[in-house]
Amino acid sequence: MSTISPSDIPAEVSHVTETLEEAGYEAYLIGGCVRDLLLGKEPKDWDVTTNAHPEQIQALFEETYYNNNFGTVGVVSPETEDPTLKVVEVTPYRTEHGYSDSRRPDRVEFSNDIKDDLSRRDFTVNAIAFSISKGHIEDPFQGQRDILAKRLVSVGDPNERFSEDALRMLRAIRLSVELGFTISHETYSAIAENKSKLTRISMERIRDEFIRMIMSPDPQQALFHMKQLGMLQYMVPELERSIDVGQNRSHIYTVFEHLIRSLQHAADSGFSLEVRLAALFHDISKPETKRVSHETGEITFYGHEVVGARVTKKALERLKFPKDAIEKVVTLVRWHMFFSDPDKISLSAVRRMIANVGEDNIWDLINVRICDRIGSGKPKERPLRLRKYTAMIEEALRDPISVGMLKINGDILISELHMKPGPKIGNILHALLDEVLEDPSKNTQEYLRKRSKELDVLPEDELRALGEKGKQSKDEADEEELKQIRKKHFA
Repeated sequence: MSTISPSDIPAEVSHVTETLEEAGYEAYLIGGCVRDLLLGKEPKDWDVTTNAHPEQIQALFEETYYNNNFGTVGVVSPETEDPTLKVVEVTPYRTEHGYSDSRRPDRVEFSNDIKDDLSRRDFTVNAIAFSISKGHIEDPFQGQRDILAKRLVSVGDPNERFSEDALRMLRAIRLSVELGFTISHETYSAIAENKSKLTRISMERIRDEFIRMIMSPDPQQALFHMKQLGMLQYMVPELERSIDVGQNRSHIYTVFEHLIRSLQHAADSGFSLEVRLAALFHDISKPETKRVSHETGEITFYGHEVVGARVTKKALERLKFPKDAIEKVVTLVRWHMFFSDPDKISLSAVRRMIANVGEDNIWDLINVRICDRIGSGKPKERPLRLRKYTAMIEEALRDPISVGMLKINGDILISELHMKPGPKIGNILHALLDEVLEDPSKNTQEYLRKRSKELDVLPEDELRALGEKGKQSKDEADEEELKQIRKKHFA
């Protein structure tokens, strides 16, 4: 575990604590930023606690805002461009009373004792305060011990902590996979006992924790915990149906195991949130589309991608995801079964698939397919047919080599250089293309205009020969580019 040095603290944060202390108040860093510093990580945000009251805090700083009922004042540093330092939140020491909605305190009282404030925190690793000026750590609940043990432990009675704010149960799982910590037995048991309180939490707050789980290094473990604790019903009930649902001979895992393994590969690959969600949801409707053939005994899931797209849309809408994110994930789920026999893949079929999903989504669709494959226990990310399909996508998306690449066109030759319309224009453009393919630096308006005038006065048969040579060079360059694309994917 790292030690904290005052030199680790950004000037914008030190300025806040120094200003408070110079005015006669106490000031400590608190919560996640202290935990991260002790872990040797760079904090994503900075929180300060003090025995000053909100109006006293605001009086000390030039730019602040205060628009809540909990005493938190945002101190703004307009001169910094770092978003993590733009606002430092300063909160008075406080105690909280009554949590009738399992979300927020009914009443807040300010205190003069830092220990009162630490006692209301969720987990011991977050109940640590650090005085920059004294270099002193306040740790009444042995949070440093639990950081060393890589363990999440509730402050005091976990049942009380989860009754105060039920979201803390999801936060426990999320923190465990973000930090790589275990959850203490007592805390884990209290989550199982209190999980029904999550019905009082808004979907927006649940969604935010869900996103952070999905974007963590170990989302598979997060969802495994959710399954073990019976919590999926409060976040993604659609996943519950996939538990223990067997698949056909091409799969060695149940549907649930396959989905969380696919998600984990997306996380391991650093893929976007939308790809991770699509990896998690792509086979979400296999349970309701599962059929067993009476003749062969084979298991099928016909149409699961179509049904799954509808189910995914409803699930993400319920979780209040943005419309554009929902549309993208639904598209990826709907079209994830895009393969055909590798000998029957045609360029026109690939172009139709690109039209179905959009150019912006086609490579993400390939990534979802890779996650699907690895999540099925297959050893290779890119088998032959996927490499062939990838090459054909690249071929379909490329701009073919043509006179359209030139920084000049027939309209310019006719309207600005006053050349006559006709076959001669085509020969000039192809002659110019031949030169540009040989030396791309010539593809400038200045050079091409000058050279066009020179070509315009050549004898007709000489210009025609140059035009034909340009067409041949175009075809050769086009074929070479296609050859390189195929070589890249089939090597």
